Amino acid sequence: MIYSFQPIYNQNSKVLILGSMASVKSLEMGFYYMHPRNRFWSIIAKVANSQVPESIDGKRQWLLDNNIALMDIIYSCNRKGSLDSDIKDIVPNDIEKVLATANIRAIFCNGRKSYDTACKTYPHLKFNYLPSTSPANAGKWNENEWLEVKKFLDSDAYKKRFID
Repeated sequence: MIYSFQPIYNQNSKVLILGSMASVKSLEMGFYYMHPRNRFWSIIAKVANSQVPESIDGKRQWLLDNNIALMDIIYSCNRKGSLDSDIKDIVPNDIEKVLATANIRAIFCNGRKSYDTACKTYPHLKFNYLPSTSPANAGKWNENEWLEVKKFLDSDAYKKRFID
């Protein structure tokens, strides 16, 4: 059984990004998206128009400073390797605690497994699918879809819109 990291958020968070479950490399390093070929940190830097620090503590604070909440939709599971297709015995994470505290305007799912798990677990919420930033998804990736997150960070016109 493997377990996800603690969510990163505060009352100022405007968007929630949900991963599925951390890769083997990320679990080894103790933080989200630490595989060197994962595109998460490079694309989220473009979304926020700000350089992401190298250190884990720096990344955590950067997310908070840029009003981005981050967590995995899966709290625990069984999996050999890092592929989402190998995930079994899913125990979902409680995203309601983030939604109760933060000023979330939109929820984005990093990849199909995250999206499918979120929709199944929380059918009353609205989730936005984004292509996975995983290196396993390199051939099917378009960063322009990720830039949609920016409008929810930049404009006060977007209010809480995640409930159907």
